[in-house]
Amino acid sequence: MLNNLKSKTILVGVCGGIAAYKVCALVSKLVQSGADVHVMMTKSATEFVAPLSFETLSRNRVTVNTFDRSFTYEVEHVSHAKRADAVMIAPATANVIAKLACGIADDFLTTTVLACKCPILFAPAMNTAMMENPITVENINKLVARGFTPVYGGSGYLACGDVGSGRMAEPDELYKALNDVFGVKQDLSGKTVLITSGATRTNIDPVRYLSNRSSGKMGYALACAAHSRGANVVYIHGYTNNFTIPSDWVTESVTTTKELLAAVKKHYKSADISVLAAAPCDYEVTPSKQKLKAQALTLELHKADDVAAWLGKNKCGKLVIFAAETENGESNAQKKLQSKNADLAVLNDVTVPNAGFDTDTNIVTLITADSKECLSLMSKREVAEIILDRIVAL
Repeated sequence: MLNNLKSKTILVGVCGGIAAYKVCALVSKLVQSGADVHVMMTKSATEFVAPLSFETLSRNRVTVNTFDRSFTYEVEHVSHAKRADAVMIAPATANVIAKLACGIADDFLTTTVLACKCPILFAPAMNTAMMENPITVENINKLVARGFTPVYGGSGYLACGDVGSGRMAEPDELYKALNDVFGVKQDLSGKTVLITSGATRTNIDPVRYLSNRSSGKMGYALACAAHSRGANVVYIHGYTNNFTIPSDWVTESVTTTKELLAAVKKHYKSADISVLAAAPCDYEVTPSKQKLKAQALTLELHKADDVAAWLGKNKCGKLVIFAAETENGESNAQKKLQSKNADLAVLNDVTVPNAGFDTDTNIVTLITADSKECLSLMSKREVAEIILDRIVAL
């Protein structure tokens, strides 16, 4: 990996979580890469790791107290913010995420971060229930919409004994994320990227519908990645998690697969790249006008509009499709690549743990007419970056 961190000033904000001990390894690696590292700690963080540990590793004084007078006079939180090239908050607790989302600055760490104009990354780390609480999800989305970059860890065993999401990303992952900040591509500048995301529905009656388990996380990650690389984003979404959408995206909200196709037809001519990450409801039914109350029910289903097939026949730019499969994945993805006239198919085996619907991570295989690339478990944002890399290179 190319070292982009030499001579960079990196602020590391450490919050009060058990994962704080892992940040020692990150600070050490940053210093070894030639970065000037300054650690800020919340008072709670000092209960997990002594400031002296970070001072020894960073070779700089650790700041905890905004009103500490044992230094040469300057408005320290402002001076830190001015000299910083990037900030990493790790572990980022639910409390600090909430404060930053609301603009609360009541300690040295939050005060400094709110004064920063440089890239800010954060590594959420907390109990699974806290991580999945709608309030935390909304706060994270607010930060993302304001330009903060989340660095997620995978699901697994937590210190509290639970198994699930909420683990902090490992030090090597945090280091890579910081390193990548200074190698940010702008290879999509001036390009328009159309991305579909989330699930569509078909009504059975006024209260019931058919759909699927898509959360829209993969499509949203792709849109964020394309936006950060300079693209004009057209984001067409069905039902998704409650993502905060930047004001400069062109957005269309749809309910049915027919509406999804109509929105694609509206925007496809302007797209240099189209990425169909949505999970359309593949079957439709003529809905009952009244709520069905039969003891047994038979539905007559028919195929819905094939958005990928239509776009493959009419595309004006490059086309990426997703193939969510449960068996014979590679052969099905190859057939879909050809039948939809796509340039790249992203195979997603939704039966694999930590991949597929409504997870923060994914495991995919990228398939073109003459190549296959199997990716390991990684965050959906990392997957998104690689997908864009590959489609730009085609």
